[in-house]
Amino acid sequence: MKVPKRSREPLANYQGLKGWVWPRHYRLERYLYTLQRITGLGLLLYAALHLAMNGFRLGGEATWTSLMATFDNPVIMALEYLVLAAFVIHAINGARLLLQQLGFLMGHPKPPVYPYVDSLQKKRSIVLGMVALMVALLAIIFIDFLV
Repeated sequence: MKVPKRSREPLANYQGLKGWVWPRHYRLERYLYTLQRITGLGLLLYAALHLAMNGFRLGGEATWTSLMATFDNPVIMALEYLVLAAFVIHAINGARLLLQQLGFLMGHPKPPVYPYVDSLQKKRSIVLGMVALMVALLAIIFIDFLV
């Protein structure tokens, strides 16, 4: 039996890294899931840096005071507000994903008849409400940053 050779040409639907960064046919839920990944990585980086900076307390009071003096500028304050915003987005979006995985945001299944309609579209108002809550909390954080 003869085995056919595999073609070296890329698949028609393969978009590589460009497809992950700039997807064309994704819905709102996919963008929120990607945002969940990004904020999770940012919070993980913040936690590692936070633990490393707390290690400077072992160097004594003079080392700690000089380190805290370097963090007393507006750029660091803006970054701290970004961490707070990432936490709010990650928490609310995580609750949305948890409710979705448990099936509370899913509608009743429909038969697979063209044009296909996913059951998430029936509960889209809940998802949009959570996005509106994220935007409202981010606006409060932004206003607090300006004041």
